[in-house]
Order: sequence, then structure tokens, then C-alpha cells
Amino acid sequence: MKPLEKVYWLRFALGVVAALACIGFGVATNTIRNNQFVFSTFIDGVSLTLIVYLISYYAIKSVFITKVQKPQKLFTTGIGIYLLSWIVFWALLYTAIAGHA
Repeated sequence: MKPLEKVYWLRFALGVVAALACIGFGVATNTIRNNQFVFSTFIDGVSLTLIVYLISYYAIKSVFITKVQKPQKLFTTGIGIYLLSWIVFWALLYTAIAGHA
């Protein structure tokens, strides 16, 4: 597998991890309420997701910088799948948790 393909699939997995972290944060702070969507919960999730992405960029950069031709590709590779996997898993988990809360 090519280095940028590895980064792509790593970003997919990190999107799922970020969704789990956002839901965990929502449960820990008791901001996920029964059948009531609170917009601040979504904003907290987006903020945490951006933080995880930026941290992952520096971690990925330290590992893959010598293995790619254009180091700036490490920032943009997989950003779409990261956000898509995060929003899908966040919505599924939020719905499951809010439905039981």
C-alpha cells in the first residue's frame, strides 16, 4: 500500500475515533439529552474533531514526511473521508445515545 493510501485509511479510522470521543465528551458533560438536539453539543463535537485532525496531522507528518514526494499532501489527503466518517458515526451514535437517555 502506498504511503498516501495508508494516510487515507488512517484518517477514516481517526474519524471514527473522533466521533467516539465527541460522544464520550457529550455523555461525560451530560449535554446529550433525551429527544432534544442541542446545537452546542454539535459545536463541541466539531471543535474536538478539528483538534483531533490537527493533532493527527503532526503525528502523520512525523511518520510519513520522508515517504511522500509532496509533504503538503499529508494535510489534505483523507480530509473528506475523515469528516464524512466522523459525521456519519457521530450522527449514528448521537441518535442511539439520545434515544436511550
